[in-house]
Amino acid sequence: MSKSQQLFPYMALSLFLLAGLFHSSCADVGTASQYSPPYIPTACSGNDPSQFPSSNLFGVASEGIWDNGAACGRQYLVRCISAAVPGTCKPDQTIQIRIVDRAQTSVSRPSRDGTTMVLSTTSFGTIANGSASSINIEFQQV
Repeated sequence: MSKSQQLFPYMALSLFLLAGLFHSSCADVGTASQYSPPYIPTACSGNDPSQFPSSNLFGVASEGIWDNGAACGRQYLVRCISAAVPGTCKPDQTIQIRIVDRAQTSVSRPSRDGTTMVLSTTSFGTIANGSASSINIEFQQV
């Protein structure tokens, strides 16, 4: 057996272990602000209160993800990755939200215009300090 044939199992194992060090992600990066009640009526389900998850983890979509209304009911994993003020993000907090409205037409106005998502006060406060006007997020459709 040649030396390269003898080393092959070790090289293959090394490559396999090295590949495990790299994390691939299919998430997008954007910004989020927050909004408070009243949350209804919404562009997705009007005055139907059953559209809101019991956890109160929901949000509204900006034009970038609204997709002509197809965003209604979509679920996203969202986490805070940074903010203008250090320490704003709560470490190791990822939430799953449901899109219930369109930011452009929501009854309540967001704490900051032009963000990718506008999160309910409960959603925002779960991943970041609630006094922030906006945060940078990583989000992925479930």
